[in-house]
Amino acid sequence: MILNKNGFFIYFFLLSLFCAAQESFKKRNDSILMESLDEVIVTATRTVRQLSSLPLPVTLISKKQLQQTGVTRLNEILNEQTGIIMTPDATVGGGEGVQIQGVASDYILVLIDGVPVVGRSSGNLDLSRFAIGNIKQIEVVKGPSSSLFGSEALGGVINIITEKPVSDKIRGQISHRTASFNHQNTNISLNQWANKIGYSFFADRLSTDGYDLSPSQEGKTVNPFFNYTFNGRLFYDHSDQLDVYASGRYFFQEFDIAPSTSEEKDANIQLRINHNPSKKINLQYELYFTNYITNENTIDPANNNLLIENDFDQKLFRPEIRFNYAINPNNTLTAGGGYNFETLDRSLFAEKVSFDSQYVFAQYDFKPLEKLNLIAGARFDNHSEYNSQLSPKISARYELTENLAIKASVGSGFKAPDFRQLYLDFTNAAGGGYSVFGKDVEAEGIQRLQNNNEIATLQVDASDLGKKLDAESSVGYNLGIVYKKGKLSSELNFFRNDFKNLIDTRILAAKTNGQNVFGYINRESVYTQGLEIDLKYRPSNQLNFSAGYQLLYAYDKNKEEDIENGEVFARDPETLSTIQLEKSDYFGLENRSRHTLNFKVFYDIPKWEANANLRITYRSKFGLTDRNGNGLLDDFDDSFVDGYALVNLAFGKTLFKHYQLQLGANNLLDFKGNNPLAAQDSKILINPGLQLFTKLNIQF
Repeated sequence: MILNKNGFFIYFFLLSLFCAAQESFKKRNDSILMESLDEVIVTATRTVRQLSSLPLPVTLISKKQLQQTGVTRLNEILNEQTGIIMTPDATVGGGEGVQIQGVASDYILVLIDGVPVVGRSSGNLDLSRFAIGNIKQIEVVKGPSSSLFGSEALGGVINIITEKPVSDKIRGQISHRTASFNHQNTNISLNQWANKIGYSFFADRLSTDGYDLSPSQEGKTVNPFFNYTFNGRLFYDHSDQLDVYASGRYFFQEFDIAPSTSEEKDANIQLRINHNPSKKINLQYELYFTNYITNENTIDPANNNLLIENDFDQKLFRPEIRFNYAINPNNTLTAGGGYNFETLDRSLFAEKVSFDSQYVFAQYDFKPLEKLNLIAGARFDNHSEYNSQLSPKISARYELTENLAIKASVGSGFKAPDFRQLYLDFTNAAGGGYSVFGKDVEAEGIQRLQNNNEIATLQVDASDLGKKLDAESSVGYNLGIVYKKGKLSSELNFFRNDFKNLIDTRILAAKTNGQNVFGYINRESVYTQGLEIDLKYRPSNQLNFSAGYQLLYAYDKNKEEDIENGEVFARDPETLSTIQLEKSDYFGLENRSRHTLNFKVFYDIPKWEANANLRITYRSKFGLTDRNGNGLLDDFDDSFVDGYALVNLAFGKTLFKHYQLQLGANNLLDFKGNNPLAAQDSKILINPGLQLFTKLNIQF
C-alpha cells in the first residue's frame, strides 16, 4: 500500500487549523434506544448504532444539510462528500456514476429504506432520478459490504432513509424551486401519526428545458425532460410487540428528443413486519418487489427510419427474514436469509432471461473488552448462473483514550455477472455493424454470423466460447484514526481495495465488413488505495466548518507488469519518436483524480431566522480514455480533463414563521471546462456553468 507520508503532514497540518467540536445532542425516548437523531446509523450493521461508535468508515448526510444546501437530487449532495465523486461518462449525455474510494459505480449498491433499486442498463445507476424532498438522512458505507448485502455491494452502499411521521397533527410542506435553464421543481409532502396508525405522502415534479453546450453538434447536451416521483407509506403499531410498515414508490420520466423517444419508469412496493417476542429478540419479515422500465427508440431524422430499439424491463422480487438477538447491551447477534428472483426482458437480448439466488448471513457485534468493539460476519450466496460466494468481514474499534480511537476492517465483496455480460445480443447497424455478445449467447451468435458468411476470422479458440464467467471479487482494507474533543472531530482513514476477475471486453472475431465481434472475459486485476481526511469544527451552535481530502491511486496490475516487462510504448507528441513507458508515465485508471477536496461552512443566524452556507469542491485532473492505442492511460494521452473547483452557496430566510425563502448559486465561478474527446471545432463542455436558483417553502 502506498502510505504517502505527505498524507500524515496534511492531516496534522489541517488538524492544527481547527480546534475542537462537540455536538450537543438532543435526547428523545424511542422504542429502540435513547440516541441523538443525527447520529443514528442502521446501514453499516443492519442494527441501530451510533455513528461515532462504528468501526467502519461511514458518511452521514443529515436532513438539515439537505435542506440548507438547496439541492434537489441525490447526485448533487453526494458530490460534496469526502471520497465520493460523481464521474461524468465520456459520451455526450452519458450521465454520471458515483465513485467511492476510486471504486466505479457498477460496484456501489444503492438502497431506499434498506431495499435495493434496479435499472443499470449499462452499469451506471442514474442517481438524478432520486428526489430528496422526503429524505431524513443518507448513509454511505465505504468498502466491501457483501457480508450483509451481497452482490453489487463490492465497493460500498448508499442507503436513502425516508422520514417517518411524528405528530398527531397533519404536518407537511409545499415547495417550489426555479433555476437556470427553466429548471422547475415542485414537491408536496404530508404526514401524520394518529393513535396507532401513521401515514406519509410525497409527490415531486421536476422539469427543465435542458441545455446545449456544443451548438455546432446536432442535438442538445442535456435534452428537455420532465419527471414525477410519488411515494406513499403506511405505519401501523399494533402493540409493543408488533408493527407493520408498507411503502409504494413510482417514478416516471420522459425526454423530449423528437423524432426519437425515451421514457423511464421505476416502481417498487415494500412490506415489512417487525415482531418483538421479547425484549431481547427482534424479528423482521420483509417482502419487496421493484420494476424498472425504459422505452427508447432512436430514429434517423433524415428518413424517419428506426435505427435502434432499446426496451428494458427489469423486475426483482425479494422476500427476506432477519433476526436480532440482544444477548446483552454490548453483544448482538444478527442473522437472516432471503431469496432473489430477477428477470430482464430487453430488446437487445434474444429472449427474456432470469436469475435466482438464495442467501443467508450472520453477524456478531460484541465487546470482548470494555474499550474494544468487534463485528464479525459473513454471507453465503447461492446463484443460478455462477459459483456460490462466501463473503466474510471483520471490523474492530479500540478506544485508546477518551478522545482517541483506532478502527480497522477487512472484508471481501463480490459482484455477479450482470444480464448484459451474459445475454446481450446486439448488432449496431448505425455504427458500422459491430456486434456484442454476452457470454451465454456468444457461441450461438458466432455460429449465426458464420452461417451468414459474416465472419472473416475467429480470434479465439472455438472451444473457449460460452465458458462461464466468474463473479468479480475484491478484498477491502480500512484503517482509521478518530479524534474527538470539545469542538473538534477528525478522522484519518487509509484504504486499499484489491479486485480480481473484473469483467472486460475482448474481440471474438473480425467480420467481413471490417468491424469486430466483441464478447466478455474475466481478465482485469486492479486496485485502489489512498487516504481520506475528514475534519469538523464547531466553534458555536450557530457556526460549523468541515473539510475533507482524498488521495487516490488506482492501477491495473496487469498493465503495471507489462510496463515493468518493457512491453508498453507510446509516441511522444513533441518529438514524434516512440518511447518505452516507465512506471511513472502510467497515470492510472480512467476517470480517477489523484486529489479531491471539499470545504463547507454552515452558519445559522437565529435573530434573523436565517442561515447561509458556502461549499467548495475540488477535483484534480483525470483522464477519460486511452487515446494513443497502447491500452492504458499515460502521460502522453490527450484525453485529460484539467482540475477544477466548484463553488456553491445558498442563503435561507424564514418569513412569518411558516415560510422559508432560499436563494443560491451553484458553480459560482462559472466553470465550464471541456471534454477533449470532442473535435477541436466542437468541444463538449462538461458543466453548464453558473446556475442561479430560488426556492420558496411553506410548512404547515
